[in-house]
Amino acid sequence: MEEASQIPERFRRLFREHYPEVARKLYALTGDYSAAEDLAQEVFLRLYRNPPDRLEAVGAWLHRVLSRIGYDYLRQRSSNRAIVEKEAARLAAWSEVSSPSGEAEAIREWEKDVVRRVLQKLTDRDRTALLLREEGYSYGEIASRLGVNPKIVGTLLARAEERLKKKYAQEEEPSDDGGNETDRRKSGF
Repeated sequence: MEEASQIPERFRRLFREHYPEVARKLYALTGDYSAAEDLAQEVFLRLYRNPPDRLEAVGAWLHRVLSRIGYDYLRQRSSNRAIVEKEAARLAAWSEVSSPSGEAEAIREWEKDVVRRVLQKLTDRDRTALLLREEGYSYGEIASRLGVNPKIVGTLLARAEERLKKKYAQEEEPSDDGGNETDRRKSGF
């Protein structure tokens, strides 16, 4: 990793000067502040690695690159929604085939609803990685879809699964209705 003193001053100046505008435009495009920040970093990484021939036209270059990156992100996010909907339909079809009792059906519907809510709380990358794995995609295919190094897919999936479990546990916690289960057990009621 490069130290700050090794980063060319011209790049640091361009970053300080243009980052707020690039991040703002990406936020306006995506509607997601954290995604906009991530995408803005990608824009400046491309600037650092492959600067335009004419740096005096860097504003137009940044706009073209941020537009491409932003629209690619939107296409991928739209595709991710389709995957979530497909998974929900698959779960619904599975529950219809099993024809459970009324109580079991209510529990299964509640569980599917919780899983959908929890999946929506995950980042796009975590949700996509988990759904692609569930669909049977290989690590190489997942890496390609997410635009990451195939060597990190296992770690990425493990961390995404941990976040899913944590959010699922939070979702399942009973709401506080004046007294919790532990208090009731202690009092004998």
